[in-house]
Amino acid sequence: MTKSETNAVKASMRRIVRRTRGNGHGFITRLMSPSDLGQILKPFVFFDIFEADRVTIRSMASGGGMPIHPHSGVATVTVFTEGHMRYDDPAIGSGSIAYGGVEWMRAGGGVWHGKEMSPGDVSRIQGFQLWLALPPELENADPESRYIEAQAMRRAGPAHVIVGSYEGLQSPVPAFDGVNYLLVTVRPGETWSYQPPAGHSVGWLALAKGALQADTPVAAGEMVIFEEGEAPIPLRATGGEDTVFVLGSAVPHPHTLHLGNYSVHTSAEALARGERRIAELGRRLKEQGDRSTASGTVPVFR
Repeated sequence: MTKSETNAVKASMRRIVRRTRGNGHGFITRLMSPSDLGQILKPFVFFDIFEADRVTIRSMASGGGMPIHPHSGVATVTVFTEGHMRYDDPAIGSGSIAYGGVEWMRAGGGVWHGKEMSPGDVSRIQGFQLWLALPPELENADPESRYIEAQAMRRAGPAHVIVGSYEGLQSPVPAFDGVNYLLVTVRPGETWSYQPPAGHSVGWLALAKGALQADTPVAAGEMVIFEEGEAPIPLRATGGEDTVFVLGSAVPHPHTLHLGNYSVHTSAEALARGERRIAELGRRLKEQGDRSTASGTVPVFR
């Protein structure tokens, strides 16, 4: 490639305009919240990376870890880059979510959750949890949960299509239109390029392991935001190990975010409705008492 051709390629690349390593809270690092980067990346409004070692896993298995808490107005998407967790819900079934699989939960009008999965027999767990702000027609709709194991997911080259559609492959996750979310592993020295669909001007990625070269280097633990646009995002794995990351693109969410303690809605009225519903569910949950399954999980309460 000539120097002028190289310069032309660089000129067409999506530049990284912001980056963060977030703030740690125990085994969770919060990379994005609805009150900060979520305002820029909506419908992506909240994003965590979590890493649990053997000690933390034992604590989670004995009832520690994330407490049961409510949500409304959002969908949560949980994927794993290392290790696996088990799910057990009498209404859905039981199984295991590992790399390439997903827990999808559309809170809609309201749910309580936090212990619907328990750690598998592993020494380390790493993964990401993402919140998506729901459109008005879904933000107070009936909730739904799906646990989709890796073998049922679609794969385009090195990318598992977690949400949306990529290279003609549609994820089985029943998400709303206009959002893509991919889990990608690229081997050392290999390149991979993402071409967003038309209208997907929001773009970002977060790196779990390895190292990447975009227009500038990206290190493990970083979340980077690309400039607005629909140009491709070419990437090269530069480390000595497999590089594992998630990447999101979307049509911008056109609504103002109305925030509660556990809720994100498109209007004050929708937020008030969601908060009334989760308060009602909280009272019913307390009345039901211990809902733990034999495997130690507590199914999502809808």
